[in-house]
Amino acid sequence: MSSGRVERRLAAILAVDVAGYSRLMGEDEEGTLAALRAVRRELGDPKVAEHRGRIVKTTGDGLLVEFASVVDAVRCAVEVQREMIARNAATPAERRIEFRMGINVGDIIIEDGDIFGDGVNIAARLEALAEPSGICLSAAAHEQVRDRLDLTFDDLGEQQVKNITRPVRTYGIALGASSRAALPVGVPLPLPDKPSLAVMPFQNMTGDDEQEYFVDGMVEEITTAIARLPWLFVIARNSAFTYKGKAVDVKQVAQELGVRYVLEGSVRKAGNRVRITGQLIDTSTGGHIWADRFDGALDDIFDLQERVASSVTGAIEPRLRQSEIERAVRKPTNNLGAYDLYLRAVAAMYKNIQSPESIEFAQRALAVEPGYAPAAALIASVRLNQLVAGASLTDAEVAEALDFARYGIEASGEDPDTLARAGSVLSQLSGEHAAGMRAIERALALNPNCAYAWGRAAFVHCMANRPDAAIAAAQNAMRLSPLDPIQFAHEWVLGFALMLAGRYEDAMEWTDRCLYDRPNFHPAIRGRVALCGYLGRTEEAREWIAKLLAVNPAHTIAWFQNYGSKFMSSATLAIWVEGLRRAGLPEA
Repeated sequence: MSSGRVERRLAAILAVDVAGYSRLMGEDEEGTLAALRAVRRELGDPKVAEHRGRIVKTTGDGLLVEFASVVDAVRCAVEVQREMIARNAATPAERRIEFRMGINVGDIIIEDGDIFGDGVNIAARLEALAEPSGICLSAAAHEQVRDRLDLTFDDLGEQQVKNITRPVRTYGIALGASSRAALPVGVPLPLPDKPSLAVMPFQNMTGDDEQEYFVDGMVEEITTAIARLPWLFVIARNSAFTYKGKAVDVKQVAQELGVRYVLEGSVRKAGNRVRITGQLIDTSTGGHIWADRFDGALDDIFDLQERVASSVTGAIEPRLRQSEIERAVRKPTNNLGAYDLYLRAVAAMYKNIQSPESIEFAQRALAVEPGYAPAAALIASVRLNQLVAGASLTDAEVAEALDFARYGIEASGEDPDTLARAGSVLSQLSGEHAAGMRAIERALALNPNCAYAWGRAAFVHCMANRPDAAIAAAQNAMRLSPLDPIQFAHEWVLGFALMLAGRYEDAMEWTDRCLYDRPNFHPAIRGRVALCGYLGRTEEAREWIAKLLAVNPAHTIAWFQNYGSKFMSSATLAIWVEGLRRAGLPEA
């Protein structure tokens, strides 16, 4: 950037991309370029000029256009897409040129005719979320046009997009019959009684037919890894691969395979480097739940396949779970089965890990289906959370929680979440660290990508004063689920483990992160007090002791020794007490 005054203005930005460009070029390079030039000359450029737009720049497969008006930008995009749908009607599916478009309005920086800034970046990310022949708008753009244009908009919800810290509210424009709408669709299969997903064949964009086996192997690894999630119904690879090489709509796939979710992706190669992208789609709305990319070297193909499969599974599991929770919450309360009630219990726990409402929903699930192990383990887990936060449980509540935990381990089948919850309760409510850890290890053997199980393992390691193992487990939990609704709990346990390891400054950083997310989280406030003691921050310690006593007036050294002795090893408890004592917490 130059050192002079930066030029800024508010603008509507249209980002355009050709869907399947690499495949089209690989099949017919000269024909594709000629077709694209004809579309630009006959349709694209005239429409941009008609709606007073300025083409900022072009790439091989894309276009960036600036408009002074969002209305003009949307009109231009809609007219181009409708014309392209009409043009493609007589074109074989594999040779169709289909655009994806994203529109945003925001502040931009102008230099040497080019434009920069978040306003541009968000438009590009929205374009990547759009389906072929589709248009995605930001909430800001939608607000400007929703009452001014005779269009139907689909609310696609908040999307987390790369390099943008905040979620972006996204809307799609319903264009009516699309180029894919004429594809024959049979009688839709009924959805299974649990979340259902198909992993589609990934597109081979390496330009090398010999890499087809690598691409197919990648999909097989991912399918196998996801199929290990017992709460998910996963279509077999052989059925999903009947769509290989075909241009199909995800809604058609959903009807023909009887699934709610579809995972799509592509593989590109440059030299010895490979880039794998994936996107998870809710077929009922067409909205993207998750999208990401993975880069690596081809030196060890099988290691790369395994690593990507693990990363994809760990990333999409919490997104799928959250999507299912949102679906259950939208259901009428008079039509809830045990699974829906359990999901509502999980949703309540995400908001407040000590939530009485969570226990109520789980109890209702058990009333509908007695012996439903996930609900039993959840009640036990919430009771544990209440105790850790300083609540007083009755002997009957503790006994019930332990009974539910033991039942959860026996009846869980192959549900890693249930095993992890039950094992953690057994460890922390009764001090049975070895038995609790065996249940958690079983959960991780069933699903090594279960972030929740890794988080529970970190807690148990802390209670047994195994800081190195706890640190590694907490880091695994955060790596596998970086946007987890209970990420604050992983941050807290990492701070706890670092304190046990004597790494007080690092522990303070993670404890502060937890408190930023949950300012009144009692265990983290106590951790802040102990760390101030170890770091000699006397004045700061007084402030945090006051906050701790405001949350729990009974919190003295004597109270904590009695409380911690129920589930902490003597070594872990001694480290806590020493820090609290140095900070100046009252003895009694």
